[in-house]
This record gives sequence, C-alpha cells and structure tokens, in this order.
Amino acid sequence: MSSDLSPIDKAKFVAAKRAAQFVTSGMKVGLGSGSTAAWLVQCLGERVRVEGLAMTGVPTSRRTAQLARDVGIPVMSLDEAKTLDLSIDGADEFNGKLNLIKGGGGSLLHEKIVATASERMIVIADASKRVETLGAFPLPLELISFGWQTTKALVEETLIGLDVLGRTASLRMNGDAPFATDEGNYILDLHLHRIGDPRQLSMIVNQIPGVVENGLFIDICDAIVVGYGDGRVEVTDINDGSIEETRFDFVERDNIFAD
Repeated sequence: MSSDLSPIDKAKFVAAKRAAQFVTSGMKVGLGSGSTAAWLVQCLGERVRVEGLAMTGVPTSRRTAQLARDVGIPVMSLDEAKTLDLSIDGADEFNGKLNLIKGGGGSLLHEKIVATASERMIVIADASKRVETLGAFPLPLELISFGWQTTKALVEETLIGLDVLGRTASLRMNGDAPFATDEGNYILDLHLHRIGDPRQLSMIVNQIPGVVENGLFIDICDAIVVGYGDGRVEVTDINDGSIEETRFDFVERDNIFAD
C-alpha cells in the first residue's frame, strides 16, 4: 500500500514517477544505480507493460540491469548503444548549480561514463539531498587495487593544499574484504565535510596515479527532479532556469510495489 511508504520513499517514488515521464518511445535511456534509480526502473517498467512504451535501457550496474530485465525493459550495453538520448540517475548530494556527489552505491565510474554519453542527464532525488555546499556526504574515489595504500597516501597529501575542511580517507569495506566495483576496483571515501572548489578538486584528484575517477559530477546534470513526502515534485532545469511544480496523489493503484 502506498500509505505504508515512509515519507522518504514517497519522495523517491514521486520523483521517479515524474522523471519517467521524460522518456518517450524510441529512446535509449541510461539507467542509474541505487535506491532512487530502482524506483525509476520500476516506473518505467510499468509504462512498458501498461502503455507499450518502446525504449531501451543502458544500465550502469549489474543490479540495475537485472532489475530492468525483471520488469520487462530491454537492455543493451553502452558499446551497442554508442550514444543515449537521456540518462536518469540519483545523487547523494546536489547544490544550486546542479553539481553532484555520486557514488554512494559504488557505481560512479559507469554512471559518469553513461551520463556523459547522454544528450541530457536528469537527476532524481528527495529534498534531503539538497545542500548549499557539497562535501557533507563522503566523496568516493574509484581506485585500482594495485598499490591502493600508496594511492591513498598521495590523495591525503594532495588534499592538504585544497579548499576542504576534512582530509580523512577510508577504504570502503564489504564485511571483512574491500568493497569491489563492477570493474573490480576499490572505493576510497573522502570525508571532506565541505568542498570549496569542486571543479578544482575533481581535476586535481583525477591526476593522481591509481585514481580512476571521482564522484563529483560537474556541469553534467541538466535537470533535477526533487520529490517530497506529501506528493509534490519540483523540476529544475539548469539550461533555461525554469522551475516546475506538480503533485501526485497517493492512491493504491500508484503503488507499483504492491504484492
């Protein structure tokens, strides 16, 4: 029952439902990873089943690929698709310029590649992800496993000269073993608390040997769809400066996760 959803889940659901409306038949769509993106895949699957929406998904993770198949969305690789009409993904943080921190789920490399291969990127989020200044959420770096401790030391040394409040770095773990991405890489989480110059930080850390990519998405997002627990949805387009607000009513038929 939709009434059983928490306010955060309701916010994610209505944001995903609104974002799914941007997809039209014939589109090749990048499908993000994480809990919010999972709602999107479910909403798109419903449109495929009920409306006959003809689309192809390009997933950013194995988990998203399996979910897409489960709900009836045809999938292909980015190499097969080459370019995408649209990508839709979640974010761990976003600011007023629609710059993002992503990678809490560990798929930042695939997500960034897919987003930059898309004509347009739309981010879906609940209002708690909005911040004045990026950095409260740990910034993920994807590292190759070889010599990761040396890479970590180089990263921490580099942070001394950058405009951040914290400089602690921790290897992300999965139980007793390092967390591994779909590419078999490690994730180093940077606890920076505040990032004064995200563009500078992104450029500099990517120059460190062993760093594959970072979770800062700068000038990539075109629009953000923010959901609220009361059913309101706010769409902000960075290109034309427009802000559109709509509302979804919660009724039983809206609950796409009902048994």
